[in-house]
This record gives sequence, C-alpha cells and structure tokens, in this order.
Amino acid sequence: MATFLGINLFGLFGQLLVGLINGSFYALLSLGLAIIFGLLKIINFAQGAMYMLGAFAAWMALNYFGIDYWLALVLVPLAVGAMGILMERVLIRPIAKEDHLYSLLLTFGVALMLQGVFTHVFGSSGMAYAIPEALQGGIKLPFMYLPAYRAWIVVASIVVCGATWWMIEKTRLGAYLRAGTENAQLMQAFGINVPLMVTLTFGFGVALAGFAGVMAAPVYSVSPDMGSNLLIIVFAIVVIGGMGSIGGAILTGLGMGIVEGLTKYFYPEASSTVIFLVMVIVLLLKPAGLFGKEA
Repeated sequence: MATFLGINLFGLFGQLLVGLINGSFYALLSLGLAIIFGLLKIINFAQGAMYMLGAFAAWMALNYFGIDYWLALVLVPLAVGAMGILMERVLIRPIAKEDHLYSLLLTFGVALMLQGVFTHVFGSSGMAYAIPEALQGGIKLPFMYLPAYRAWIVVASIVVCGATWWMIEKTRLGAYLRAGTENAQLMQAFGINVPLMVTLTFGFGVALAGFAGVMAAPVYSVSPDMGSNLLIIVFAIVVIGGMGSIGGAILTGLGMGIVEGLTKYFYPEASSTVIFLVMVIVLLLKPAGLFGKEA
C-alpha cells in the first residue's frame, strides 16, 4: 500500500477524484444558475429538476428509443433547453418585473411538480444507465486507478464551462447579453431583440443542467430526487463564488468539490457540511462572494 507521511495515497487520490467529479457537476449546475441570475436576475430553483430531467431523458431515450449516450448528449440538452424556453415564455415572463422572490417561488413549485410526477411514474428507487462502451475501463496510474468515464466527466465539464465563460466574457454576443440586461431599451433602439435574447439565455442556462444530467446518469442512480439532493449544495456554491459571477461559479464549483473530497478523507463526518461552513465564513468576510461585486 503506497503511503506518504502516514497518508494512504490510494485513498487520498481516490477521494480527490470523487471530489473532482462532484465538482464538475457543481460547476455545470452553478454556471447555469449564475448565467440565469447574473444576466437575467431570475432565481431558478428548478435547476435541480432540469438536471434530473436530463438524466431521465437520457435513460428513456436509451430504453424506449434506442438512442445511445453520445446522441443523447446532444439531443437531451436541446430538449431540456427547449423546456426552459417554454417555462420562461409561459411562466416567468408574466412576473418578470416583480420581486425576485416570485420567480424563486414559481420555479420551486415547478421543481416540486416535476419531482412529484416522476416519482409517481417511475417510483423513488434509482435506475441504472450503462457507461458507454467507448469509455469503459480505465488507466492504471502510480497511486490510483482512473476510470475512463470519470476522466471524461472532468474533461468535458471543464471544456463546456470554459467555452461558456469565453462566449459570455470575450465575444460580441456576450457583450450584447450583458448590455441587454443592464439597459434593454438602449439595446432595442439598436435593433437587438432583447426579449428573445432573454429567452434563449434562460434556455441555455437550463440546457447546461440537462447536459450535466446526461453525464451523471451512468455515475449516479437515475432517480426523481437526484436534483433536489444537489440543488442546495449548488446554491451554496453560487453564493460562495458570488451571485452572477460566471468565472466564480466555475472555479468555486470545482474547488468546493475538491474541498469536499479532501474532507471525506481526513474528516468524513464533516464532508456533508463543509461547503455550508465555507459559505458562512465567506458571507461573514465578503458578503458579495469570493468573485462577486458589491451592489
């Protein structure tokens, strides 16, 4: 057994990998929340339900229609994003000018409704989704065994998060998005369809949750409560990074996953609360979050 200073390296790197995988999902979900809140000022409490919906859509696509993982990875986020567009158009737009609390309560109700429907239809027990054949197996490293699918999750999430950050922060489209949320009338005077831009942005933020759900299906059990179990943690991560901070959501999601993994190794009893402890400390020292800006 490989040890260093009394530390079991196999156990340590194994927990770090688990933490990095969890952090990859945290980053994707918190990024979607940060985009929706940061650009649209909408608190989307249904993000966890969209994550669950993505996993279920991948499972149903495979078992009912024979659609494999790779095609589902493209089609499911589009379908979940389309549902987000419908939700924004029909439910959220009529209360867009109201207090943020209204959108929070509305999306929370949508999340409970979706979870209840899927629990009624499929039950509360989890269902398995097979790892795609191309990503089965793994690599034997000096201090750990690295499953290929776990490595794929980390790489894919970093690529998607990085591309999203670049699009919003470094491109003209991202500049239009930011300007449209700060001064909609001015952007409309220049011929930009701001309502359509808002709708598509909300759909994109929700699609990120659907993408995370497809990737999570082979790792976790596909169950109706998988999103609700994750949502509170993701909201805490968004608060730590700074509400609306795109880069903060990505870095904090990955970082908190690693912190959680280290805590599971050194002090497992605190692993389920360490993120909330960090949130409390950050709010006391920097209420706007690590990467947020003071209002």
